[in-house]
Amino acid sequence: MNDIAEILRAKGLKVTPQRLAIYQLLSGTTTHPSAEDIYKALMPTNPTISLATVYKTLDSFRSVGLVQELSVGNGRSNYDAAVHTHPHIVCTCCNAIEDFDLENIAALHQEAAEKTGFLVEREQLLFYGICPACQAAGKTNCNQE
Repeated sequence: MNDIAEILRAKGLKVTPQRLAIYQLLSGTTTHPSAEDIYKALMPTNPTISLATVYKTLDSFRSVGLVQELSVGNGRSNYDAAVHTHPHIVCTCCNAIEDFDLENIAALHQEAAEKTGFLVEREQLLFYGICPACQAAGKTNCNQE
């Protein structure tokens, strides 16, 4: 918990129990939760936390580069404490989001800049498909509308 407090201080953020809990949850998961998911997960151990606090904290974390906000087309924002450049794959059935490594992503970044003339600031590379669990359950056509 002290390491998390040091991370928050280094980013110029006040250390509060709510911020510690939110960052600890995010940095300890690969599920890419939404603000609502975080709120529900923290309520049992942090009964005074509010959904508004979770949203405000996530916004603060995003603005200082502690988390990235993902918009994957599921109607909500999801959050990832792994802020390095990496792609995600999203299940079109259950909305699971997973990280994976992709070689040469820096080359893709450069190619986008060269082909468009844009000064590329950041990227969000998303793939969509049906996860192994949904495949095993016999789901083969779950395209969201």
